[in-house]
Amino acid sequence: METPVKVLIVDDSRTMRALIRRSFERHPGITVCGEAGNPIEARDLIIKDQPDVITLDVEMPGMNGLQFLEKIMRLRPIPVVMVSSLTVRGADTAITALQMGAFDCFPKPTSVLGGDAFAGLARLVIQAAHSRPGVRAQARAPLVSSLLHQKTWGSWVELVAIGSSTGGVEALEEVLSGFPQHSPPIVICQHMPPLFTASFARRLDQKITSLSIAEVTDGEVLTPGMARIAPGGDRHTVVEQRDGRLITRLVHAAPVSGHCPSVDMLFGSVAREVGRNAIGIILTGMGRDGAEGLLAMRQAGAPTIAQDKASSVVYGMPRVAAEIGAACQIIPLDQISNTAMAIHTR
Repeated sequence: METPVKVLIVDDSRTMRALIRRSFERHPGITVCGEAGNPIEARDLIIKDQPDVITLDVEMPGMNGLQFLEKIMRLRPIPVVMVSSLTVRGADTAITALQMGAFDCFPKPTSVLGGDAFAGLARLVIQAAHSRPGVRAQARAPLVSSLLHQKTWGSWVELVAIGSSTGGVEALEEVLSGFPQHSPPIVICQHMPPLFTASFARRLDQKITSLSIAEVTDGEVLTPGMARIAPGGDRHTVVEQRDGRLITRLVHAAPVSGHCPSVDMLFGSVAREVGRNAIGIILTGMGRDGAEGLLAMRQAGAPTIAQDKASSVVYGMPRVAAEIGAACQIIPLDQISNTAMAIHTR
């Protein structure tokens, strides 16, 4: 029998700690080894109990969650799942945490009532325990603008579609940083709650000056140099051909592959509407969302790329894509942008 995952709960709210503990007690694969109301208490419990995973409240008095996370990642890397409120401020802080090395973020419920307040957190913790916190995108110096201008795409590329989930915040920054101005339009589906995607898009737009990065809006015409991120929520992002131009659409539909927005929905629309004139890229992430859509793109004649196991924080989505033959190439994260641009013939 597999050893239960030891979890340390860190939250200044006694109510929240109790709700999180209750959700874990229902899961036989998790043991709560301790609770802490602040980072000072948590530090002592980490030394004493040696947890496998920490759930960490983003905002606490004294040393806040980000300051504590920085110390954890620097001194003793442990998988950390941040628990964040669904507010603009909470989303901004959560994105910072992901960039610092947190495994993932889980949104706090808007109401603390009910036994399902933290449904899904146990599954995320189990996955975090099997991740490798040291496997993160390496910080890279910004490419000199003159070098970015020297890189060119194949003239046939009309669209680049990218899907990612856990670990995708750093992976997407790595990939997009390697793309120059006047790149073909890029549409991205990254699994995130509402508000988080807007904050993520703003952060990327500030850091990556070669591209115009924003959330997807319904009916926007896709043009070179833009990257658009599917908004979290209850609508899927797809692309359509209209009057000879590619546009983005936000459509209401049930979750696909367990997700909304779904990478499979995006990739499937790209296979139908763009076919062999697109490139599909699937990055680190939990589950299998995007694998079938990437296969549809490959069957439509599009070159497809999957991130390899060694550079993935979670080798789920790209693993399934590789297993079903959806990926033309399986390569390390730091080679993906150059590889995509080097595809001048098919």
